[in-house]
Amino acid sequence: MSSALAEREEALDAAAGGASKRSYVRRIFSEIAPSYDLLNHLLSANLDRGWRRAAIDALRWEQRPAGTFLDVCAGTMDVGAELAARPGFRGAVVCADFAEPMLRSGLAKTHGAKVSPVVADALRLPVRTGAGAGALVAFGVRNFEDLDAGLRELARVLAPGARLVILECAEPPSAAVRALYHLYFRRVLPLIGRLVSGHRTAYRYLPVSVASFPQPEELAARLRAAGLTDVGFRRLALGTAAIHWGMRAA
Repeated sequence: MSSALAEREEALDAAAGGASKRSYVRRIFSEIAPSYDLLNHLLSANLDRGWRRAAIDALRWEQRPAGTFLDVCAGTMDVGAELAARPGFRGAVVCADFAEPMLRSGLAKTHGAKVSPVVADALRLPVRTGAGAGALVAFGVRNFEDLDAGLRELARVLAPGARLVILECAEPPSAAVRALYHLYFRRVLPLIGRLVSGHRTAYRYLPVSVASFPQPEELAARLRAAGLTDVGFRRLALGTAAIHWGMRAA
């Protein structure tokens, strides 16, 4: 088997939740860190900026403006930097990601802000139980090695009454939109991703991982199973993304 074919098979296996998922995800995000922000904005037609702002709004951080918030699977720390810069925010943000190069790529965004990057796995957060005033995961839960264990871990670190918000890709409910979405995700996106990042498989992993991920209704059910209450979600951009939320019971 050629190296290119072997890499493609590894990407598809990881996207479908295979045994190599954790190591593959950590490696590819480390490798694409320099071009990650550019490609996020380019591939989403810059919609991802507004989606992240909407997710931060859903966190209801104003109820605990001096608290410690968690940006999990923080990547280049867009969410953490944006939250820390909000007028009236007096707390701190812990940005956790297990790919150190991603955090390093985002350091320039955090100068002067109360943002602390931490190299950590989302399934084993170095945070004491009940310490978080809120937590947000933007485009990260899809990459969890074990989704349910990750959701339970996120629920564990929340203080009673604190919110978890998840921003994630989704498959559109409309058949017509879904057909166009699949064409873009499976043909156009991998090509652009490879040309810009120079990585042969990272942007093949993305569409398969979205197709393998629970749709919004099922993810909401799994948030409830993880122990969260007042769970809900709303779709964005014709259903191509969704914001979920849930609260640790008071």
